[in-house]
Amino acid sequence: MILGTVVGTVVSTRKFDNLVGYKLLMVEPYFGNKENIIIAGDTIGAGIGELVLVTTDETTQHAINRSAPIDAFIVGIVDAPPVMGK
Repeated sequence: MILGTVVGTVVSTRKFDNLVGYKLLMVEPYFGNKENIIIAGDTIGAGIGELVLVTTDETTQHAINRSAPIDAFIVGIVDAPPVMGK
Protein backbone atom coordinates (compact mmCIF):
# COMPACT_ATOMS: atom_id res chain seq x y z
CA MET A 1 0.00 0.00 0.00
CA ILE A 2 1.24 3.49 -0.83
CA LEU A 3 0.60 6.75 0.99
CA GLY A 4 0.41 9.72 -1.36
CA THR A 5 -1.03 13.12 -2.17
CA VAL A 6 -3.49 13.67 -5.03
CA VAL A 7 -1.83 16.20 -7.35
CA GLY A 8 -4.07 16.14 -10.41
CA THR A 9 -6.67 14.40 -12.52
CA VAL A 10 -6.57 12.48 -15.78
CA VAL A 11 -9.39 13.15 -18.25
CA SER A 12 -10.13 10.40 -20.73
CA THR A 13 -13.19 10.71 -22.92
CA ARG A 14 -12.59 7.29 -24.50
CA LYS A 15 -11.54 4.32 -22.42
CA PHE A 16 -12.09 0.62 -21.86
CA ASP A 17 -15.76 0.01 -20.98
CA ASN A 18 -14.98 -1.41 -17.52
CA LEU A 19 -13.14 1.81 -16.61
CA VAL A 20 -16.26 3.95 -17.10
CA GLY A 21 -17.33 5.34 -13.72
CA TYR A 22 -13.83 5.41 -12.22
CA LYS A 23 -12.25 8.81 -11.69
CA LEU A 24 -8.53 8.69 -12.55
CA LEU A 25 -6.24 10.67 -10.24
CA MET A 26 -2.53 11.46 -10.23
CA VAL A 27 -0.97 10.54 -6.87
CA GLU A 28 2.50 11.67 -5.73
CA PRO A 29 4.08 9.27 -3.21
CA TYR A 30 4.44 10.72 0.31
CA PHE A 31 7.70 8.82 0.86
CA GLY A 32 10.44 8.03 -1.66
CA ASN A 33 10.87 9.44 -5.15
CA LYS A 34 8.33 12.25 -5.68
CA GLU A 35 8.78 11.96 -9.46
CA ASN A 36 7.10 8.52 -9.54
CA ILE A 37 3.54 9.74 -10.08
CA ILE A 38 0.90 6.98 -9.89
CA ILE A 39 -2.35 7.04 -11.84
CA ALA A 40 -4.99 5.51 -9.57
CA GLY A 41 -8.67 4.76 -9.98
CA ASP A 42 -11.03 6.32 -7.43
CA THR A 43 -14.66 5.85 -6.41
CA ILE A 44 -14.55 7.29 -2.88
CA GLY A 45 -14.32 10.95 -3.89
CA ALA A 46 -10.71 11.91 -3.20
CA GLY A 47 -9.68 15.35 -4.41
CA ILE A 48 -6.58 17.35 -5.23
CA GLY A 49 -4.44 17.99 -2.16
CA GLU A 50 -5.81 15.09 -0.12
CA LEU A 51 -3.60 12.44 1.43
CA VAL A 52 -4.75 8.99 0.27
CA LEU A 53 -4.01 5.29 0.63
CA VAL A 54 -3.40 3.50 -2.67
CA THR A 55 -3.40 -0.25 -3.16
CA THR A 56 -1.28 -1.60 -5.99
CA ASP A 57 -0.43 -4.79 -7.86
CA GLU A 58 -2.54 -7.94 -7.38
CA THR A 59 -4.36 -6.56 -4.32
CA THR A 60 -6.03 -3.89 -6.46
CA GLN A 61 -8.53 -6.32 -7.96
CA HIS A 62 -9.90 -7.00 -4.45
CA ALA A 63 -10.72 -3.30 -4.04
CA ILE A 64 -12.76 -2.78 -7.20
CA ASN A 65 -16.31 -3.94 -7.79
CA ARG A 66 -15.75 -5.30 -11.32
CA SER A 67 -12.92 -6.63 -13.45
CA ALA A 68 -11.01 -3.70 -14.93
CA PRO A 69 -7.43 -3.10 -16.10
CA ILE A 70 -6.41 -1.06 -13.04
CA ASP A 71 -3.14 -1.61 -11.18
CA ALA A 72 -3.57 1.18 -8.60
CA PHE A 73 -6.74 2.12 -6.70
CA ILE A 74 -7.48 4.64 -3.94
CA VAL A 75 -8.90 2.80 -0.93
CA GLY A 76 -8.82 5.51 1.74
CA ILE A 77 -8.58 9.22 2.46
CA VAL A 78 -6.22 9.92 5.36
CA ASP A 79 -7.45 12.37 8.03
CA ALA A 80 -4.00 13.33 9.35
CA PRO A 81 -0.43 12.87 8.10
CA PRO A 82 1.58 10.04 9.66
CA VAL A 83 3.51 10.63 12.87
CA MET A 84 7.03 9.24 12.70
CA GLY A 85 8.28 7.66 15.94
CA LYS A 86 11.86 7.56 17.16
